[in-house]
Amino acid sequence: MSEFKVGLKDSIPITTGYFAVSFSFGILAVKSGLGIFLSSIISLTNVTSAGQFAGLGIIVAGGTVLEMILTQFIINLRYALMSLALSQKLSKDMKFWHRFVIAFANTDEVFAVAMQHQKSLTLKYMLGLQIPPIFGWTVGTFVGAFAGSILPASVCSALGVALYGMFIAIVVPVAKKSRPVMIVVLVSLALSCLFYYTPVLKNISTGLVIIICTIVAATVGAIFFPIYQGKKNPSPESASKDFEDDKSDYTDKEGK
Repeated sequence: MSEFKVGLKDSIPITTGYFAVSFSFGILAVKSGLGIFLSSIISLTNVTSAGQFAGLGIIVAGGTVLEMILTQFIINLRYALMSLALSQKLSKDMKFWHRFVIAFANTDEVFAVAMQHQKSLTLKYMLGLQIPPIFGWTVGTFVGAFAGSILPASVCSALGVALYGMFIAIVVPVAKKSRPVMIVVLVSLALSCLFYYTPVLKNISTGLVIIICTIVAATVGAIFFPIYQGKKNPSPESASKDFEDDKSDYTDKEGK
């Protein structure tokens, strides 16, 4: 099976989940005064749930461009961290402009699935993984906007939970198989609850909270569960020996 087809297969749950979530965005956008075409264009050019919902609120409230920029920067800054992690798995054949192409739709769910891929990430695989979700997100918005005047508000609220259910379905199977992943997830959950329920901390923006939880949880994983190339949890003595061997090889090559 080609890399593109593998990506298409892996994208199926993301695409279906995106259709449901963007459906509710389309309904909300139309009820907020945006047209069907404009709502669909927003989804096609953004492909981000939290950013679009927050941006829609600013548009409806008549906010300034500066408020929009700052809000989107904070909410979507986590994608910079995801892109840094994803870059470590990219194939050596990945060209510079290829990175710009796959960066467009490096969403939370796409990132989670891509990081579980057992091989290096090629452009064909990433295109197969990303194109269907972009299509599902845009079409879901269009259909939701079209049906906005028909469905009741209770249905719209129920569809908004779909994104969280989809993300849980991606994370839980991996966490059940890996103790380090489970601990990192639990650390992230504990921090998220702390920021949500603590009186002072709950005033921090959602985007900034996501970034803080991500950095702290990733740091815990890096310190207590480091991953070494070629060896699993080597002793300090063997790690030191490997370093000396690598240094000797480098010196020999330079001498030649």
